Amino acid sequence: MKSRKRKSLHANHHEHFFARLAQKATERAGTTAAFFVAAFLIIAWLATRPLFDSFDTWQLVINTLTTIVTFLMVFLIQRTQNKDSRAIHLKLNELVAAVEGASNRLINAENLTEEELEVLHAHYAKLLELARADVHITDCHSVEEAVNRHEHKHRHRKRSSTHK
Repeated sequence: MKSRKRKSLHANHHEHFFARLAQKATERAGTTAAFFVAAFLIIAWLATRPLFDSFDTWQLVINTLTTIVTFLMVFLIQRTQNKDSRAIHLKLNELVAAVEGASNRLINAENLTEEELEVLHAHYAKLLELARADVHITDCHSVEEAVNRHEHKHRHRKRSSTHK
């Protein structure tokens, strides 16, 4: 039992180390300094042409380096996008949960199937149609509320026009 716990703590330590390393690399990769370092490396590579007998070898050096950097950056960018996306979804979930009248069916909408998302999209497309028919686009808060308000307005308009 103690051995498992020790292995788990050891693995967790490495996970945190690599997470911190990836975070630092991500933060630094998008800076002006990183751009100038990359530009300097290209200029330095260009200056090394006389040191290589073969043009192919000289090109292979930069191709290998850029391939390695690109490969690593793909994972850093994906990690950052995943983290940002999750944080945005959590913030949106909190807003949906906190706003009275908001549809709670949208909480964790990112986990719905494509078909479920299409159904919700159709509901909100209907809401947009109803809102465009209204003078004030901000009058409705949910599909159900929009349908009820829209029907109420039309009943009221019909009654008003028959009384005239």
